[in-house]
Amino acid sequence: MLLLGWFNTGNMTYARRIHTASVLSNGKVLVTGGVDGSHTLNSAELYDPTTGNWTTTGNLTDARRVHTASVLNNGKVLVSGGGDKNGNGAELYDPITEKWTPTGNMTDARNGHTASVLNDGRVLVSGGPCSESAELYNPLTGNWTPTVSMNNDRQYHTASVLNNGKVLVSGGSGCASNFGLYSAELYDPTTGNWTTTGNMTDDRYEHTASVLSNGKVLVTGGSNGFSILNSAELYDPTTGNWAPAGDMTDARFGHTASVLNDGRILVSGGQNNRGYLNSAELYDPSTGNWTTIGNMTDARYQHTASVLNNGKVLVSGGYYYSSGLNGLLGYVYLNSAELY
Repeated sequence: MLLLGWFNTGNMTYARRIHTASVLSNGKVLVTGGVDGSHTLNSAELYDPTTGNWTTTGNLTDARRVHTASVLNNGKVLVSGGGDKNGNGAELYDPITEKWTPTGNMTDARNGHTASVLNDGRVLVSGGPCSESAELYNPLTGNWTPTVSMNNDRQYHTASVLNNGKVLVSGGSGCASNFGLYSAELYDPTTGNWTTTGNMTDDRYEHTASVLSNGKVLVTGGSNGFSILNSAELYDPTTGNWAPAGDMTDARFGHTASVLNDGRILVSGGQNNRGYLNSAELYDPSTGNWTTIGNMTDARYQHTASVLNNGKVLVSGGYYYSSGLNGLLGYVYLNSAELY
C-alpha cells in the first residue's frame, strides 16, 4: 500500500530561512544561503534523495539572502543578488566540481527579485526594492544586459514562464507604499518589451504562482498590506483575464506551492494572523477544489519546497515563533527537512 503524508528526512547542517533550493540534473537538491537567525550565510549543501542525507558543498563567494537561484540548460546554477555587501553580484555553481565562480555583475543591486529561465536559455531578472528595471543574463557569454523596464516597480512579486514563452509577472509590493499590487504584466523575449495584462482580483505580495498543466497560472495567498489572504485566482493566457479559483482553507503568505506530477498543487506552511502554519492543502485543477492534508511536523515560514525526480516534495528550513511550548520561547530557526 502506498502511504501518503509527511516524513522526516535528515537535517541540514545549518538552519536557514529566505534561502533557495534547486533540483539539479543529477536529482540532488542544492540549498544556498539564507539567514540562520542573525547571520547571512555563504554556505551551501546538497540533499541526496537516494540516501536521504545532506552533505556540505563549496561555499558561495558572497553571503546571500532573498536571492534567486536558476538551473541553467547546461546544468549549472546561477545565483544572483541578495548579497549583504554585493547585492548586484552573481555566481555560478558547477555540480561536477562543486565549486562556485563569479560571473558578471548585474546592472542593479537586487533582493526580493525574480529570475526566470527563458526558452532560449537566457535568464530574465526583474524588480527588487523600488525597482522596475529588468535585465538578461546570457550563459554563453556570462554577461548581463539591460532590457526594457517593467511598467511598475515590484518586490516580492512572482514571475512565471508561460507555455508560449512569455513571462507573466504578478503583484508584489511597490515603492510608494507597503501595500500589494493588483497589476500584472507580460515580458515577450522576442521583442524585449513589457505589456500590461489583466489585473488580479486581489492585490498581493509574498504570494505564489504556479503554471498548471493546462497552461493557466494559479496564484495563491499573500498579503495586501492590511490582511493576509486565503484567496486564489487563475490567469488565462488566451484571454489575459483572471478568475477566482476558490479559497484555501488557511490564509497564508510566505508559503510555498509545488506542482505535483499528477497536476495537483501542494501548498504548505506560511504565516497568517493566527501565527505560523504547519498546515498543507492540495488544489485539484480538474475540479477546482481545495482539500486539506496532514500537517507538516514543523510550522514553517520563508522555507523552500522542491519537487524531486521521484515525485516527492522536499521541504526545508524556514522558521516559526514559539510561545513557550516545549520550553521554547521566541523565534525558532529550522535546519529540519521533511518529505511529502
